[in-house]
Amino acid sequence: MARPNIIYLHSHDTGRYIQPYGYDVPTPNFQRLADEGIVFRHAFCAAPTCSPSRAALLTGQSAHSSGMLGLAHRGFSLNDYRQHIVHVLREAGYRSTLCGVQHVARDASAIGYDEIILTPGRDIAGAAARFLSNAPSQPFFLSCGFFTTHREFPQPGPEDDPRYCRPPAPLPDTSETRRDMAAYRTSARQLDTDIGTVLDALEASGLAGNTLVVNTTDHGLAFPGMKCNLTDHGIGVLLIIRGPGGFSGGRVVDGIVSHIDIMPTLCEVAGIDVPSWAQGKSLMPLVRGDADEVNEDVYAEVTYHAAYEPQRAVRTKRWKYIRRYGNQPTPVLPNCDDSPSKNVWLENGWRTRIVAREQLYDLAFDPNETSSVVADPAMADVLADMRGRLDRWMERTDDPLLRGDVPAPSGAQVNDPLGLSPREPTIPVS
Repeated sequence: MARPNIIYLHSHDTGRYIQPYGYDVPTPNFQRLADEGIVFRHAFCAAPTCSPSRAALLTGQSAHSSGMLGLAHRGFSLNDYRQHIVHVLREAGYRSTLCGVQHVARDASAIGYDEIILTPGRDIAGAAARFLSNAPSQPFFLSCGFFTTHREFPQPGPEDDPRYCRPPAPLPDTSETRRDMAAYRTSARQLDTDIGTVLDALEASGLAGNTLVVNTTDHGLAFPGMKCNLTDHGIGVLLIIRGPGGFSGGRVVDGIVSHIDIMPTLCEVAGIDVPSWAQGKSLMPLVRGDADEVNEDVYAEVTYHAAYEPQRAVRTKRWKYIRRYGNQPTPVLPNCDDSPSKNVWLENGWRTRIVAREQLYDLAFDPNETSSVVADPAMADVLADMRGRLDRWMERTDDPLLRGDVPAPSGAQVNDPLGLSPREPTIPVS
């Protein structure tokens, strides 16, 4: 069989808040993809901040291993753009096309795509549909990235009445948070429409049978306690894959998986050797039904978002351990996008709340990660195990935090961690 085409459909800040994951966010095209493919219910990003997350997925390694410790548009970059998946696929005869958001390079031409489709007015779905109507005869990799569901959200439409919306789990139920969630719902509807345009064009092209569609997002919603946080509210992501290789049947997989597992999976489906730098594992044993798990644990990190906030985490099926570095005992507020929901937390004293340097959560009894058991003597063995897992991963991946504070690269733009908003003036790094 010919190597499959690959479409990488990705969005900003969507988390799992779509219909196939049980949320009251009507997204029929996401549901259509789920009904025809496989939904990974416990998929996690490797870093709940835009560029590091995408870099990890596209290179198959942790964000710090790839070099992407912060945001590309603020001056961070990959150590080696030849580790991007487009170069791995090119060696196997693939042609690569970028349409829409990429967020792993300040200048998209540095990545190495064979073709970059400019999308005036953000007509990303239309541009992708036009590409598919005249797709190349050789196998292709199409990255189709949507800005939608990133703030600022549109005003809620009539189908998203704020009176009847439920805010995300970390937030109180107030008129402000309900309206904010209603606006997210409207944004998610727009994203779903765009996804549908691409899927319709794929069907019309006659290529759907030999095209693997990988649908995911970078991290959690742009609400307080979600994006840029290492709880599941921040690192939990949608992951739906449909296409050849067994990704069919409307199945659900409960094994824990990481974004870094996607590159090895694509390599196996396409019959390509996995590159030596890849740290993830192929998901094919889960897809074939040969195993219930491919990972005992998955890892996540934050170093920089708008501001420096070094933290690392390890998650198993049952436990989550988070470790914070640096000297700031209170929230790094520039790492939370401004919003009505953020204002609710600020009005209730969020700025002075203490954030524990170590956190341990029992995900069976505390899935929202609100009550750390790190100080419970009965948890001493679990704590030691989780600390050890994280230590060994940091050593295995040569985490720069092992050597102390991690400086931003020369020319980067960062916010003061003691500030309030990412919109405040940045501090240039010399």
